[in-house]
Amino acid sequence: MTDAIEPRILIVDDARDIREPLGQYLRRNGFRTRLAQDAAEARQVLGAEPVHLAVIDVMMPGEDGLSLCRSLVHDHRLPVILLTARSAQGDRVAGLDLGADDYVTKPFDPRELLARIHAVLRRVPPERPAPGMQRRRFSGLVHDPARAVVMLASGREVALTSGENRLLGLLLDHPGQVLSRMRLLDLLSGREARAYDRAVDNAVSRLRYKIEENPRAPQLIVTEWGGGYRLAAEVEPLA
Repeated sequence: MTDAIEPRILIVDDARDIREPLGQYLRRNGFRTRLAQDAAEARQVLGAEPVHLAVIDVMMPGEDGLSLCRSLVHDHRLPVILLTARSAQGDRVAGLDLGADDYVTKPFDPRELLARIHAVLRRVPPERPAPGMQRRRFSGLVHDPARAVVMLASGREVALTSGENRLLGLLLDHPGQVLSRMRLLDLLSGREARAYDRAVDNAVSRLRYKIEENPRAPQLIVTEWGGGYRLAAEVEPLA
C-alpha cells in the first residue's frame, strides 16, 4: 500500500472461525485489522480509533448487519462491504440501498474479498491531511494528522478517531480563537450534516481525555461559556 496511513479494516462477524482467520489474512496482506463479534463491540472499536472500512456480516444476533451498515454509512460515512448468504438476494439489495459499497456472498474466497477491499479503498481512499497540513507541536504535544495520532510529552502516542483528528486539526488551525459549537459543526461536517451542538461537546470531552493532563480541569481546550471552545496554546509547524 502506498497510502500515508495503513488502512484499518473492521471485521464484524459473530462466527469466530470466520472473523479471526480473515483478520489474520488481511494483516498478512498489509492491513491493520480490528475484530468485533457484534454491533455493540463494533461501536466500541469505532469510538476508540479511526477505521477506514468495515466488513460486516448481515446475519448476526441482536442488531443485524443491515442496521449497523445504515449507522456506519450515514453517521460515520464509512465504506462498508457486506457478507451475505448466497441465497439472500433481498439482503444484498437492501444493503446497497442503505449505502453499502459492495458485498461478498458466503462462503467466499478471501482473495476475492481482498480484491474488493482494494477496489473500494481506491474509490474512497483512507483519510489524509488536507493539502498544506502538516505535523504541529503545541504545548509539548505533537499532532500528526496523517497518522491520526498525538504524541504526548512522555513520548507515548495516542490514537485519534477520524472525528477527533479533524476536530484537533481545526483547533490548531485557529489557536487562541473562540470557535462556536455551530461553527465547529459546519467546519467538521458541513451544513447538511444531521448533527447537533451537543455532539461537539461530546467530541471535545473525548479529545480532552486523550490529551489533557487533567481532563476535568482542561488547560489546552478551554470552554468559553456561552461561546464555544478555544485552543489555549501556541502552535508550531514541524517539517
